[in-house]
Amino acid sequence: MNEEEIAVQVEVRWQAWSGDGLEHCVARESEGGLVLSGAVVGARGTKYGAFYDVRTDALFRTREVRVTYADGAFLHVEADGEGTWRDVLGRAPLPELSGCIDVDIGVTPATNTLPVKRLDLAGGQSCDILAAYVPLPSQIGDRFTPTCAKQRYTCLEPGRKYRYEGLFRNFTAVLEVDANGLVLDYPETFRRI
Repeated sequence: MNEEEIAVQVEVRWQAWSGDGLEHCVARESEGGLVLSGAVVGARGTKYGAFYDVRTDALFRTREVRVTYADGAFLHVEADGEGTWRDVLGRAPLPELSGCIDVDIGVTPATNTLPVKRLDLAGGQSCDILAAYVPLPSQIGDRFTPTCAKQRYTCLEPGRKYRYEGLFRNFTAVLEVDANGLVLDYPETFRRI
């Protein structure tokens, strides 16, 4: 992405509620879409460190995801914006992610921005989505790939407050966001500093 294309660039930091974690994220938005790049260290179950890059198209549909964990686990996947994914490293399709438009990287609140911006919900409106969920390092099995996760977003206050429901794990949180759709507060998990 060329510098002259960038319409908005925001740098944010989150801290884990427990105090045992910190993240730095740069969000760059242009006419071509959004790029989220970040570094995070934390401890949820086990200690971890990670780098991530997420690229969307102009409609905020996820197109490319890279995640590297400090233990060496590395993920690079691409999507066509219509729900078809492939593993770039293994050059293989990922039919288990069929229908996923968004990505949800478990170690960061940054990816909640994608459905908030893409769905552009009116007050009181809800939408169920499928997201490619990137697991925490302690949840990685034999193969480091995302899994399909059913989620729901409900707009409680347009542009400011959303209820996120991780239907795949029976989890609910009310998320406050800033004018750029980036999370300010993710109760009991992350808070902006």
